[in-house]
Amino acid sequence: MKFPKVYPIKEIAAIIDCDFVGDENFPVHGMNEIHVVEPGDIVFVDHPKYYDKALQSAATIVLINKEVDCPEGKALLVSDDPFRDFNKLTKHFQPFKAAGAAIASTAKIGEGTVIQPNVVVGENVTIGKNCLIYSNVVIYDNAVIGDNVIIHAGTVLGADAFYYKKRPEGFDQLLSGGRVVIKDNVGIGALCTIDRGVTGDTTIGEGSKIDNQVHIGHDTVIGKKCLIAAQTGIAGCVIIEDEVTIWGQVGTTSGITIGSKAVLLAQSGISKSLEGGKVYFGYPAEESREKLKQLAHIKRIPEILEKLKK
Repeated sequence: MKFPKVYPIKEIAAIIDCDFVGDENFPVHGMNEIHVVEPGDIVFVDHPKYYDKALQSAATIVLINKEVDCPEGKALLVSDDPFRDFNKLTKHFQPFKAAGAAIASTAKIGEGTVIQPNVVVGENVTIGKNCLIYSNVVIYDNAVIGDNVIIHAGTVLGADAFYYKKRPEGFDQLLSGGRVVIKDNVGIGALCTIDRGVTGDTTIGEGSKIDNQVHIGHDTVIGKKCLIAAQTGIAGCVIIEDEVTIWGQVGTTSGITIGSKAVLLAQSGISKSLEGGKVYFGYPAEESREKLKQLAHIKRIPEILEKLKK
């Protein structure tokens, strides 16, 4: 998430009421999660295990719960609770605004686009030309939809990321200030849910087609011309490269990459990154021919046991 202007670090520190280390005019351009940070961004870290990763990341401002040696060319925001204060910044720069109409006055809708009854379009949404949005679709604030996109009934674009910190009193949600970005010529089936990024974008690439009842988690990036069948669940921060085919009821863990032109057969469970250009099956998913051989051998176990008894 980029801020509307560049702020000196002293102003950011004042918003969250914390100390800072570095020049008081050190420039702050925005805030992001560690996997998408750029120079000028704030990243937060609240566990010593991840201090080095945050301090050595591309982020030039680290929101941290202990004053440590600051790398050259960077600055620190020192907070007793970085998770809480990251949320404070999201609230400050992306505050929730109650809807005043089903289609917000700030929404931009392209020529030839048809929006059926009972659709909700949030603040600052952009929808391109010649799209078809069926009834009961909900498009949250700041979403970007390209040209020639079809979205079927009941789909929700932009719900919050499923991201929580466990505290003694319960779970504390990391607030979402990111977007959903749908590129040109995408088709999205009925009752799909695509969560917005925490601070970045959840992106569906040009020409990809998504079946009914598919869930796509926060900050996931899906490439061009992918096919995703019904009841698939894709976790957050997944990268799916171009022309991947995912059949029904596939589930993935977070933070992995599926290589281009991979095929994931139905009901597979994806627990790690997979190389492109191959067909996978099972849980944990392996190349399908090898997995099917294993299943054939397992079927022979009773026969083998009987032979051993004799």
